[in-house]
Amino acid sequence: MRQATSLDLEAEESGRQNMTDQQYEKPELSEAVGSTAHPETCPGPLTLPFQFQGGNVTRRPSIREVSQLAGVSLGTASNVLNHPELVSEHTRKKVEAAIEKLGFIPSEAGRRLRKVDSKLVGVLVFDVANPFFAAAASAIEARLAEESCFPIIASTGGDPDREVNLLRLLLGQEVRGIILTPSSNAEKSLQLLETTKIPLVLLDHPALKKGMSAVSVDDTRGAEIAIEHLRSLGHRRIGFINGSLKVRQAQARRAGVRKTVMKFNDLLTLAEINAERFDVASGERAMTELLSLHPEVTAVFCANDSLAIGAMRAARRRHLAVPRDISIVGFDDIDVARELITPLTTVRQPMEQLGETAARLLLGQLVEGRDIAFVPKLVVRESTAPPRHPDNDLV
Repeated sequence: MRQATSLDLEAEESGRQNMTDQQYEKPELSEAVGSTAHPETCPGPLTLPFQFQGGNVTRRPSIREVSQLAGVSLGTASNVLNHPELVSEHTRKKVEAAIEKLGFIPSEAGRRLRKVDSKLVGVLVFDVANPFFAAAASAIEARLAEESCFPIIASTGGDPDREVNLLRLLLGQEVRGIILTPSSNAEKSLQLLETTKIPLVLLDHPALKKGMSAVSVDDTRGAEIAIEHLRSLGHRRIGFINGSLKVRQAQARRAGVRKTVMKFNDLLTLAEINAERFDVASGERAMTELLSLHPEVTAVFCANDSLAIGAMRAARRRHLAVPRDISIVGFDDIDVARELITPLTTVRQPMEQLGETAARLLLGQLVEGRDIAFVPKLVVRESTAPPRHPDNDLV
């Protein structure tokens, strides 16, 4: 990604200085936002130096205004954007505060004469290496390609600051819209996107307010299905390996587990462990800890399939056979789940359908402002069975 130089910025500002205030007020609304096009043409976002504020069209803040507000030179403000390592922390914070106050967004595409018909779509997910998000992102890419559009995909790791920084970079590329799996504290991100009026679709997250487009899965119900399945087999001592509670999905799945355990409170007991991450290695460590603290458990529900695969590995290390000695259930139904030596029983969520639906919402092929929630389904394979010992059976 090419960063603007001071010469780029000064050239741009020089051109703007030659425009009078009257010239800024003249363009009609259609000139500022571009004409409405059919979804198949994949129209771009606002591309001229104007933005909406309170329903009016106003001039987009410039880097010169940022430097003036921060009380620094134009070159210093440019360095904060392009070479922050050259600027002291105190000065950098002053410039960043001015950027946030003005709502300034550096535009690489604008310096390339601002192509109106953008073909780029920003896609920010929790972790693109996670098989769930990888499958969803692949479906997004395939659907966008049918409209000659292309995704720019990045991982936020659930970090709100990284999320905001990535959004600023994407907006600087004049992307057509954003598909976002928001962090647990996405207030700044949503404020930034609302200011720019760019099309937004939430992925794997319910709408955060009325009229917002979103696609998600009922994670709470999915967890309920998993625990109900284990109970129906006769398990009463159940373990639950979850991920970080900073992640919304972990919170929702825990709610589903606890709701079901409370429903059958006289029959079920629960041992809960939180893994560091949603990956195989974390699942193995969490399962080792769970079995050390609660060797009596006969079944374990894991908050995703990667954790479940790690749990299987830990069980084998302790010479426990799955499902003869212990049953294991996952969540997601990633491709590898059915290919394991012991195929994994799991809660399936439609990863590809989630991604495709998000892309269609962004392209305007579905009604905007829809909050679409898919219902997960249990896929029973060979990793679950009734408990081995009769004294663990339900009565």
